[in-house]
Amino acid sequence: MDRDVCMFVFRELKPTSHTQRLSRTSIPGPLQGDGQDVASILQLVHSLIHEKEEDEEKSSQQRMQNVGEQGHMALLGHSLAAYISVLDKERLWRLTTRILSDTTLWLCRLFRYESGSAYFHEDDRDGIVRVCRLVISARYEEYASEGYTVLNSEPPVIYQSSSCRTSLGQHLCSQLGLPLSSLCTVPCNTVFGSQHQLDVALLDKLIKEDLEAGKLPLLLIANAGTPGAGHTDKLGRLKDLCDQHNMWFHVEGVNLATLTLDQVPSAVMAATRSDSMTLTPGQWLGLPAVSAVTLYRHEDPALSLAAGLTSSRPAEKLRALPLWLSLQYLGHNGIVQKIRHFTGLSQQLLQKLKSLASIETLVEDELSSPVVLFRFSGKTSAGSEGDTVEGYCAGEKKVLDAFNRWLWEQLTHLVPTSGVDVVELEDEGTCVRFNPLLTAAALGTQEEDVENLVEKLTELVSVMSSTWCLRRDFREECHQRSPSLRYVEDLSWPGLGAVRYEPQTEGMDDSRRAEVLDKMNEELLKKLQELDTDIIFSTGSDFGTEENCIMIHMVTEDVDVSELAATIAALGLDIEENGRLLDNMTEVVRKGILEAEQQLQKANDEKLIEEGVLRQLPLVGSVLNWFSPVQGSIKGRTFNLAAGSLDSTEMTYTTKTQAGRSSQLDSATSSSRKLPGQRLFRRSGARSDSFSETSSVGQLEETNREETTAASSGTYSSRWTPAVEEDSHAVPEGAEDSSEQEQPAAKEASEETQPGS
Repeated sequence: MDRDVCMFVFRELKPTSHTQRLSRTSIPGPLQGDGQDVASILQLVHSLIHEKEEDEEKSSQQRMQNVGEQGHMALLGHSLAAYISVLDKERLWRLTTRILSDTTLWLCRLFRYESGSAYFHEDDRDGIVRVCRLVISARYEEYASEGYTVLNSEPPVIYQSSSCRTSLGQHLCSQLGLPLSSLCTVPCNTVFGSQHQLDVALLDKLIKEDLEAGKLPLLLIANAGTPGAGHTDKLGRLKDLCDQHNMWFHVEGVNLATLTLDQVPSAVMAATRSDSMTLTPGQWLGLPAVSAVTLYRHEDPALSLAAGLTSSRPAEKLRALPLWLSLQYLGHNGIVQKIRHFTGLSQQLLQKLKSLASIETLVEDELSSPVVLFRFSGKTSAGSEGDTVEGYCAGEKKVLDAFNRWLWEQLTHLVPTSGVDVVELEDEGTCVRFNPLLTAAALGTQEEDVENLVEKLTELVSVMSSTWCLRRDFREECHQRSPSLRYVEDLSWPGLGAVRYEPQTEGMDDSRRAEVLDKMNEELLKKLQELDTDIIFSTGSDFGTEENCIMIHMVTEDVDVSELAATIAALGLDIEENGRLLDNMTEVVRKGILEAEQQLQKANDEKLIEEGVLRQLPLVGSVLNWFSPVQGSIKGRTFNLAAGSLDSTEMTYTTKTQAGRSSQLDSATSSSRKLPGQRLFRRSGARSDSFSETSSVGQLEETNREETTAASSGTYSSRWTPAVEEDSHAVPEGAEDSSEQEQPAAKEASEETQPGS
């Protein structure tokens, strides 16, 4: 009855106001005295599971594991373990022994580990901790009675590769009660072989030095698939070295999953000779909440029991129950088929990546490696100078790392089922990793997902290559327009670059200068975002940069960076001049009014002298003007707000046109023209994939219609566009001002004097 209620609640539960109320609070409350029914408790669990995250973007990027039928079997095992634990002791002992024996036998046969025993543990590091206790008990005979005091005479040493899991050695020392001096980290190869493999010759030298110092080499931890690059140590040579010095040899890594295949790489096959190995079948097969397994060989069961590798407690034996059920459900052939499918995905991706010139692969064995690492190298042609990582300077390496982090973010967003992640390697830098053995089972990755990944990767690499090539040119264009346009060297920005317009701020204090700079660049960003272009502009504060600069994102190969830099500088200058005009408007108007009053007074005085005093009398002047009219010219004045000066209107009344109108109109119309289907900052004749033939024809018709309308009405579009060619006509002074002069008549105040007015 209770089980039916549980299933009903989880399948049919609908969000209610009570659920929403529970979602809004995370403060624990007191335990109710009367208790609650099952439905209410499950309602609470449901609301806690589906509680909205504060960061919606972060929650949207979380991957939900694909739980199949084999996953349901693993989850069922945890429930059955609770029911089985209430059986009587005899039945419980018999059942748990059978489960543990079957699971151990199946795993040893699957992974070619003969005559081995198994220890099941929740923490994947717990197995190596118990193995170390076993080795200490075996090498120090008086350890059981004397304890850690026996270690003082001959301190133990545990060796691990520098490419092992982070903090694994520190965890071992803390759990075993050993000082950090007992841990020896062996560097990887620096000259010969993979740079992610343990240096065998150096290890031999370190072991001999420790023996001469009176220390006891105890154990070596090797990798069959390093956590970063997925490379395998030279397990065969390491095993021989351990046998020579009577050391315990432990192996771990994702490549151990390939031991189940018919054809096992020789480098991984040597792991079957190890003294112990740690497996994570739950990750490899997509089994949720399945414990890790450590297979080991040792002849003394008493020492294994003392080290905690074996136990007589039924609860610990029942850890194998979920895996026992899942292995039976999948079967031997089903397990091998899954592992073969996952390794096939890696080979499929590796073959596709070979055709991409700008992608560099970091794979140990191209024929059998289940882990594929690749990175954008910025290489444009094979064998180009400086194409390798060593050929770049420190700054360019950081920029490449930023590009590869952007590539991983885009691939994760575009193809979430691919399961790609990002790793930071010491020599290679930032790389994108495809490891289907750890992700494909949970995400359900198929061949179609790999094809989609390659398709999106090809598109992204094309844009990244264009941006990488144009980045230096754009920096030079900005330097040519300094000091007004400054290129901000941000090595962590994955785009064309970052710029900052700096106006003239002489005489300002630091706070006022910073305020003016921020305000101007904010206005410049708005202007750029309003332009008809495919380029994305954003503010630097959105990406954690210290300066409030303008960030330019990825661009295509047909972008004219010279025109782009010129446009940014021109828009910045336009905003600066408009801001200066507004700041000085009050003073300009005041001075203009005073000058106008003086000129009007002077004109009145000249009129009085020219016409005489009699003509100024009301009645006499009218009679004289009737018999002898005065032939005088109109001497008007116009007040130009942009220039802040008084000009004569003689040219206006003579030519019947306003000065500067025609040239400004021609210049603006010429600068606003662009080819049909071509957006701003596109080079003429360059092909743009963002426009189809249909859209180009439609835009051509629209452009012709706009030009016809502009010619008939005598007006032009107010949108600012960069000039693509020089105007051969002479442009009057002030005609190159901003859109404030688009209608000069609106900005001019006419002052005229008429005879007798």
